Amino acid sequence: MSAAVEESSRSLAPALERIRADVDAFLDTLLAVPPDPRARLYEAMRYAAMGGGKRLRPLLVVAACGLFHTDRRRALRVGAAVELVHVYSLIHDDLPAMDDDDLRRGKPTLHRAYDEATAILAGDSLHALAFEVLADEATHEDPFVRTELVVELAGAAGPAGMAGGQMMDLAAGESPLDLAAVTRLQQLKTGALIGFCLEAGAIMGRVPPEGRTKLRGYARDVGLAFQIADDLLDEEGAEEKTGKKVGKDRERGKQTFVSLLGRERARQQADLLIDQALTYLERFGAEADLLRAIARFAVERDH
Repeated sequence: MSAAVEESSRSLAPALERIRADVDAFLDTLLAVPPDPRARLYEAMRYAAMGGGKRLRPLLVVAACGLFHTDRRRALRVGAAVELVHVYSLIHDDLPAMDDDDLRRGKPTLHRAYDEATAILAGDSLHALAFEVLADEATHEDPFVRTELVVELAGAAGPAGMAGGQMMDLAAGESPLDLAAVTRLQQLKTGALIGFCLEAGAIMGRVPPEGRTKLRGYARDVGLAFQIADDLLDEEGAEEKTGKKVGKDRERGKQTFVSLLGRERARQQADLLIDQALTYLERFGAEADLLRAIARFAVERDH
């Protein structure tokens, strides 16, 4: 690990540790296991959602909300809602009907640890709970703010966002994709949810849509750079660090940024995207330092 990577990881480590603890504490309460036949479902949700993952999306929400001095407890609720949607998508992506994966976050995927039916229901339930959290008055006293959060997250998660990107990914096996198509696919599959994280900060801060251009630019570039880093990790990462099987894309003949650009050009492109993302934060001061650190971590991480 280079000195620059070590410094970036070290500077972000306290924030990552805190957000993991905060999200797990919130989920521990939200997913309390009931003393009835639903217990197995709740246990499965806890298995998938707690005690693992980088929690980068909740951290992005908290960092974006910090630009506008939003109460951290409220920001955390929005961040947890994003994480619930993210975890639901991982559960469903891992199913035999999708990517058929056996390992996630360093442990057996949910359908392996439990069964397919429970995994499907757990994913469905986490997805539904995300919107319950956003719609609750504890997230924001203004119903218009809560409504906008719900609408934006639904758009980022649905056919115009993450689910649409996954469908494009599934269809990609039928014909090769060029760089523009892979970029579009990843902007939906990965980038839409990251985009919501920044949009949510602006919504919570009551910033009008026309004032969100810079944050959207940051989110777009960081989202693509994050995916390039994921492609590189799949190509050359270590399974014990990534917590999932590596080399899958090459085995399946999938078009990725690495397969289309080569490792060196892909790495250069990710660095350029991060440099560009940081320019969108120039009008902010120290309150944007966490977003700056997250951007660097997105491409310097080893998991």
